[in-house]
Amino acid sequence: MRWFLSLLVGFAATGAAFITRGARVPATRREAKPAADDVDEGEFEKALAAMTSFSNRYVKLSKTKYCAEPSVTSVVIRGLAEHKVALGAPLCPCRFYECKESEAKDGYWNCPCVPMRERKECHCMLFLTDDNDFVGESTDITVDEITALTAM
Repeated sequence: MRWFLSLLVGFAATGAAFITRGARVPATRREAKPAADDVDEGEFEKALAAMTSFSNRYVKLSKTKYCAEPSVTSVVIRGLAEHKVALGAPLCPCRFYECKESEAKDGYWNCPCVPMRERKECHCMLFLTDDNDFVGESTDITVDEITALTAM
């Protein structure tokens, strides 16, 4: 289990994807991802606080728990906050998209995504049911924990 979590954290931290969804936008219409330097720090901190608060509420509302490895939870929430700032929506950070802007507008992969809302299947391992091998006991995380666990 430990090796899988290390692999997952590594993939999430690099922005790599595990499963892709078919592209609906031709490659010629791809838009460049905004550089991390283009994001206003105050705006990001506000988005991180909002996504942390949302996640803590939703984990309780959905009767799920966070991953046993808190760095997984932290990387996913940080990715959601980055997308919230860059795209205006908390697009799932664990997937590959031909056009993130189009996917954010579509809403299917905006957190909580349709598979999570309909079947309690969270691709990012943010919201886990009790029958998941990687489920932890935690239903709460702080911005300070996320910042410490995702410091670059």
